[in-house]
Amino acid sequence: MLPGMAVSLICLVILFYFADIRKLGEALRLANYRLVTLAVIATLVWLSVRGIVWRTLLQEQASFYQIFLTLNEGYLLNNVLPFRLGELGRAYLLGRKVNLSFFQVLSSIIIERSLDVAMAVGIVFCTLPFVVGADWAGRAALAAGGMVMLVFIVLFLVARNRLKVMAIFENLTRRWPWLLRLGGKALPALFDGLEVLNNPRRFIAAVGWMAGNWLVAIVQYNLYVAAFFPQSEWLWGAFGLGVVALGVAAPSSPGSVGVLELALVGGLSLFGADPSTALGCAITIHFFQYLSTGLLGAYGLSQDGETLGSLYRSIRNLRSNDIQKEP
Repeated sequence: MLPGMAVSLICLVILFYFADIRKLGEALRLANYRLVTLAVIATLVWLSVRGIVWRTLLQEQASFYQIFLTLNEGYLLNNVLPFRLGELGRAYLLGRKVNLSFFQVLSSIIIERSLDVAMAVGIVFCTLPFVVGADWAGRAALAAGGMVMLVFIVLFLVARNRLKVMAIFENLTRRWPWLLRLGGKALPALFDGLEVLNNPRRFIAAVGWMAGNWLVAIVQYNLYVAAFFPQSEWLWGAFGLGVVALGVAAPSSPGSVGVLELALVGGLSLFGADPSTALGCAITIHFFQYLSTGLLGAYGLSQDGETLGSLYRSIRNLRSNDIQKEP
């Protein structure tokens, strides 16, 4: 946890060096909390649509109720564990609930996170030309989009050529037997999860739901930003969302404390926003994200008869022979 905590500490030092505590308190006091309430409602809509995305990638092998609760359990774990270990937690929890292998569920999460990165990169580089007014921004957007497409092409080719990839892996294990111990059980399950890429209709549906999910997020962020900056335009929230989504990918302490705030303050500063007021906006976003996913995640854990301590011990003691299940 120490490297991530160091990153968060550096971010917090930078933030409070430039922020005026008096202005921060005033911004939190004068914010339009009607808009904040609408943003919280948009958060619940966002979580519901995200559940549909994940269920589509899992080819409807779990109910929406199971998916929704497990999703929030994972976000709760991300709030208290570093390096987004909640993603492993939700793979473990859902696999146990619906009798899917850990690695099969994990592969659907990998696709989901890849789609997230694609959307974040797309939003940042599509809005960047309007923010900085530079000609190079458009070319950068095309280059970033090309790299993201390349990732999906590779995943698609791997999914389409399962037997060939397995044959290559078997040949490699003869030379390096340790590869068999590392991925002998995991690789077939990962292929099962990637099977959605062989179904164009289902994958297009997942991409469509993911695009809708990000549209809801843009509305959500614009409501938060407008609550603190009445003069803001839609571009503020869209660009801020993209910057935050890429920023929290950096290693940090549990819940990306400090990293989210610095990313949003930095993004809004390009529009001339006051850093203290922007920090108030970021703190509000982070607080209600913690509150919504924390309450829903805690309810999910109680329904599963789990506690954070017992679940942490289960994840920590994961072994391939413990988590590999046949559907």
